Amino acid sequence: MFVVAERPEAVPGSAPAAAPARRSWSRRIGACVPYLYLSPAVFLLVVWTYQPLAQAFQLSTYSWNLLPSAPMVPVGTANYERLLELPAFRASLGRTAVLIAGLLPFTVLLPVLIALASRRVHGRARTVYHALIFAPFLVAPVAAAAVWRWLLHPGSGFVDRVLGTHRNWVFDAATAHGVIIGITGWQLLGFAVLVVWAGLAGISTDYEEAARVDGADSAQIRRWITLPLLRPTLMFLVLTTVLLSPTVTFPLIDSMTQGGPAQATTNVYYLLWDYAFHSFDAGLSAAAGVLLFLGFGVIAGILVWISEKVAFHDD
Repeated sequence: MFVVAERPEAVPGSAPAAAPARRSWSRRIGACVPYLYLSPAVFLLVVWTYQPLAQAFQLSTYSWNLLPSAPMVPVGTANYERLLELPAFRASLGRTAVLIAGLLPFTVLLPVLIALASRRVHGRARTVYHALIFAPFLVAPVAAAAVWRWLLHPGSGFVDRVLGTHRNWVFDAATAHGVIIGITGWQLLGFAVLVVWAGLAGISTDYEEAARVDGADSAQIRRWITLPLLRPTLMFLVLTTVLLSPTVTFPLIDSMTQGGPAQATTNVYYLLWDYAFHSFDAGLSAAAGVLLFLGFGVIAGILVWISEKVAFHDD
């Protein structure tokens, strides 16, 4: 005689509740995975960007001469008030604006013309053409400064021999700033042309073919199709020129003119460095840095907003 054991009844709420709980924890862990991938980048961003910014803002409220043995005296907003009253700071802002305006033709206008002209070059000649355009960007700024000082040497320099002048181009207040703008533009031209080439490569040839079917010539295609589609690329070049030009010129200024003559080449970034490491006024330099960060942040926000409007209009 066989006895069949009855199957024990499941405890209410045990197994059925455990499975949803495990699925809930799995979903939560899965939602955290993207943040785990981002955490190294966020950590580096906090350590190398936001922490120094917070320390710079804190330092701008102190008076300190960078000596470890010297006390840091709290001064509140006195550094900002003193900075805004300095004529040298206001003059450096004007020179920075002139620098940016002088570089825009090298980073926007000429790259478009060169990139469009390169379409007519084919084969191996096109590779040589691209290499010659991009080569100055690879030259170290200090090396470029040394070569250009030799080329611009008064009397015996190549430029003076060609022009037949005996002008001291680097140490003349009337020409020194133009020299810095010209050399910087010469170096940035290759990078800007490369960006425009990338923008042109992203434009489908279907637009040009459709326009030619409708009877448009090359000039009309460039005016009404190519240039409008390049507007996001050109806005990117304008943004990088505005934000990076004062920084890029620092090695040239420090190697060639040291901010002179008569502060003719002292832009706002070089003045910031001069306050910190020549005048040893860390608080004033930090205040200048905070104002620059806020000012250029507003400009960058406006340019990004314009670029998004342009991209939305193109879509």
